[in-house]
Amino acid sequence: MASGERVLITGGAGFVGLHLARRLLAEDAEVTLLDDFSRGRRDADLSELARLAELVEHDLREPIPNHLLTGRYTHVYHLAAVVGVQRVHDNPNRTLDVNLRAALNVLDWCRRVEPESVFLSSTSEVADGAAELGLIGYPTTENGPFALPEPAQPRASYALSKQVAEFLFRHNGAGLRVRIGRYHNIYGPRMGNEHVVPQFIARALARQDPFPVYGTDQTRAFCYIEDAVTATVALARLAGDEAVVANIGNDQEEIPIGRLAEQVTALAGYRPALRPLDAPPSSPRRRLPDLTTLRATVDYRPAVDLAEGLRRTFHWYAAQPVPA
Repeated sequence: MASGERVLITGGAGFVGLHLARRLLAEDAEVTLLDDFSRGRRDADLSELARLAELVEHDLREPIPNHLLTGRYTHVYHLAAVVGVQRVHDNPNRTLDVNLRAALNVLDWCRRVEPESVFLSSTSEVADGAAELGLIGYPTTENGPFALPEPAQPRASYALSKQVAEFLFRHNGAGLRVRIGRYHNIYGPRMGNEHVVPQFIARALARQDPFPVYGTDQTRAFCYIEDAVTATVALARLAGDEAVVANIGNDQEEIPIGRLAEQVTALAGYRPALRPLDAPPSSPRRRLPDLTTLRATVDYRPAVDLAEGLRRTFHWYAAQPVPA
């Protein structure tokens, strides 16, 4: 239980940050959300949360001043980053600038306040390069080398920023208790419009026919946000001084993207013809996490299967008065 915890969540107005804050507040933690609102939104969900949590606006490209966050924090969740395939592709230099400066500034602040643990949000993309080059297999573990198979592609900036951030956190030089979670295709309500699940939902709500699908035969294993939050909190609270790197995802239901489109359109009550299109540049043909480390350290078991998670997500988006 979180009673007595004082928690900082950077990127707290974003997708994972808001769901994480809800969970911690429900467990009686004291929560501070830090965001620059370049992507996180001031919407009804955040307004409701702000009645229970402290909301601080700050651009993490700048150091965190002592007066901005006072007192001691027990846990820090560093989630703030430039994310989203199109956003990263269009702004590779900004992706590196924001993500690396934010990592350095959060680490500098943590050295001063000495929290019990620091959680870094990382990504499956740090391992995609090695998997695509055949240096590691599937399901992908956390122990393989880092590689950038297509450095000429702007999208590589995101993986590179997270690879460097992982290195910085693991070798922080301050004895911080570091936990790194590599998120694998997390989805759910309020995740924006820049990822495949909400994009499919938007097309299904518009009843597009034919239904465009990029990378029809590529496969993914999707993880519902509530399961990802459960794993995140458990990992952050894990005892022990050694740094821990763990995949966070759901390895039970690897699915082709074309089949995902069929499941989403079924929720909308129609069966359009799928129009296969080329996958985006640098999009991996497969993504499936090995969860051995997570299961061994925190006894993690995903609770929400894909059908139920898609149903919840679809109905949330369908209920929004404007595109969410």
